[in-house]
Order: sequence, then C-alpha cells, then structure tokens
Amino acid sequence: MSNLSSDRVVVIGTGMAAWGATQRLQAEGISPKLFDKNEFLGGHTASFAREGFIFDDGPHISFTEIEKMKNVLADAVDQEFEVLNARVDNWYKGTWVKHPAIAYLHSLPSDLVVKILSEFIEVSQQPMPETKTFANYHEWLLAAYGPTFANNFPARYGKKYHTCEAKDMNVDWLGPRLYRPDLEEVLLGAIAPPQHEAHYIDKFRYPKAHGFEGYLRKFFDSVEPNLGHRAVRIDAAARTVTFENGHVEPYDHLVSSAPLAEVIKMIPEAPADVVEAAGKLSCSQTVIVNVGVARQDLSPAHWRYIYDEDMRSVRLSFPHMFSPTTVPPGHGAVQVEVYYSDKYKPLNHKPEDDIQPVIDELTVMGVLKENEEIVFSEARFVEYANVIFDLDSGPCAAKVQDYLTSIGISYCGRYGDWAYIWTDQSYLSGERAAQKLLDGITSA
Repeated sequence: MSNLSSDRVVVIGTGMAAWGATQRLQAEGISPKLFDKNEFLGGHTASFAREGFIFDDGPHISFTEIEKMKNVLADAVDQEFEVLNARVDNWYKGTWVKHPAIAYLHSLPSDLVVKILSEFIEVSQQPMPETKTFANYHEWLLAAYGPTFANNFPARYGKKYHTCEAKDMNVDWLGPRLYRPDLEEVLLGAIAPPQHEAHYIDKFRYPKAHGFEGYLRKFFDSVEPNLGHRAVRIDAAARTVTFENGHVEPYDHLVSSAPLAEVIKMIPEAPADVVEAAGKLSCSQTVIVNVGVARQDLSPAHWRYIYDEDMRSVRLSFPHMFSPTTVPPGHGAVQVEVYYSDKYKPLNHKPEDDIQPVIDELTVMGVLKENEEIVFSEARFVEYANVIFDLDSGPCAAKVQDYLTSIGISYCGRYGDWAYIWTDQSYLSGERAAQKLLDGITSA
C-alpha cells in the first residue's frame, strides 16, 4: 500500500471541482499541489471587484437540494448567505413573459396562444416517450410542446445559448431544465397568471459578501496554488506536467478539471482516434457585458432570458438583487451574456464591441432608461462557457475519458465530465475524481 501523505498529487484548476477534489484528498492526509492557467483563483467560480461593483464569471447561484452540499457551502461562508425566492422572466418580441413561458401564456398575443394551446392539447394526449429514444433535441421539443411553442421559445433560445440548432443537439443534457406542465396548468396559465412558481428553481442561496466566490474563500486559504501556470504538456509515462512558463512538475497522480480537448492537446502520444474524437468536442464562448448604474430598480426578476434573434443579449442577471454588497450603496448592476463558438458562431470582433449594442438592447427592453448615466461598463471574454451537446459530443467525450483513465488521469468538473452540471455537482465531481484516485492508491 502507498504512503498516502508522500504521494505527489497535482490538481489542474482551482474552481468548484478542484475544491471538491482537494478536500477529499486532504481528508486522507494528502496535500495536492494546485495549478491554474489564470492569474486569479476560482475558475468559473471567481468574482471580480470593479470600481465598487462585484461581478461573477457569469450568473452563479446555489439551489442545491443535496443536504451535504447545503452544509458544505453554508459552512464555507460561516452561515452568512442570502436566501432568495427566484423570480425569472423572458423577453419575447416586446413583451415580458413570466418563466417558464409555457405555464404563463396569458401574456402573449391571443392568436399565438390559441395556436400553442391547440398543438399542446394534441401532443399532451400522447404519452411522452423516454428522453433517450429521441434522435435529437428538436424532436424532443416537438413531442413535448408542439411545433409553435417549441420553435418560438426553447429552440430559439437554445440556438442563442448553445450557438447551434436544436436538431444538431443530443438529449443527454436535459435533466430537469425544461419544464413540461400538464394540460390543466397550461390552460390555467393561458387564462390568467397562476398563483404559484413553476420554474425548477424555487429558492436559491448566495453569499452575503465577496460575490459567489465567497464560497471558495476558505478553500483558497487552505492551499498554496500556483497561478499563471498554463499546462502545455503531460508526459503520462514520466509522470510530469510541463507548463507554458517552463516549470516542470512531477506527479504520482493527476486530477484535471481542464476541458477534455485541451488535455488531449497536452499529450503528444495520444492515439489518432482519441485526437480525432477530442477535436469534435466543442464549447461555447461568451462575452460578458457588465453594466453599473446609480439606481437599483432595474428589474423585478433576478434573471431574464432573451428570445429575440435580432438581439445579441441572451441572458440578463442582476447582481445587486443577489446581494446588496455587490454594488456601491444606491447602485444597481446588470450582467449580460452574449454567446459565440468557434464551430458554430465565431467571434469576429473585439469583445468590447458588444458593450454599446447590449446597452442599446437594455434600453429597448426598458431595463435602462433613455440616456441612462452608465457609471461602469466592461466586456469580459470567457474562453470556455458551456459544453455544446451536439450529436458528436457523447461518444467522443466517452472515448477521450476512457483514454485518460487508461493513462492514470482523473478528470472532473463541467469540462472533464463533459456534462451540464451545476455548483453542487461540480464539487461532487471533484470528490469522485479524488476518490477514484484514492481507490487506486489504497489498493496498490
């Protein structure tokens, strides 16, 4: 059996998955060495202080129902968190519609409501087949809602968010994300506003201080991470990781939360079929436009989905509504996501070129006033945003993951598991990756 405390363990990344992996390893007396390509900690869990405002790396909240994770996150902030009732709505052709729109049709034009209802009544008479039986996401949408709602709402938004057509996406990622009410609920929602929330998120938690990154502050204090270390080569035989700055780190065990395709690029010896599979894996990119103003009455909703295809804005969120500590007193903030991808929708302009068009759209939607005084604005480019679950992704990810396992590399997180996972799931993914490593150590 190996001496656990003397095993050299390297973890690539410092986000939620790395936290889960590190805590599991620390519980067994192992102190891993953490490396991050960024000059800041936290990966996508990072928050950024800007002129009195705090903006997360895209909207982050915790709505876990897993008791263990509730405790882990609460302990991480010494029980100092906000508990909020989620309010969500949608912008569709000049109208704000409560989310999910299928349960709140009364806000839409009558002719559109009638068409949606007639089709939903028809599809609701048929039992919904198991999700795995559908060839693609668009087929599932048609069966779940009928063509008018499917094409005007989830398929339209999905293309903006994932950058590809619903027909080109698989159904492996769906889970509880799309709400399908029963016929009675749809009919009632078409007549008048229902008196209940139908969204899969009811309540959510958010740290009182430091933005969402507040959850990681104690984790940061427990490790000595190496920032500005972008891994460029992994020698699985020699058990070394080489970084862009020239540093070479030996390891006995390696845990990576880096995107699968990036990890394969680091391994010159990877077989051709694995390299080919990795090359078919795609993630979206996002330009995050952050805007601060000297008033707080920007929105009744915590976040808002934008369906109009002629608008760059995809989703709006309002940090000051998550915690007042994210803005200067008397101020408000809106964060806007605009999505791109190398494969389906390349970004062919500078990120800052999105700022003014987004501000103009916020004005059209009534979030900002005409001639609003903007006290702060910025655009941040995020190289990896969301996994694109196109039709190649499932089998290609599995091939890459099998190969990494065969050479002793544990993968975790959204881009390692290649899954649409949330905060709690990312942490648990890191735990699982560490456990697999520990199982190998203790059986040696």
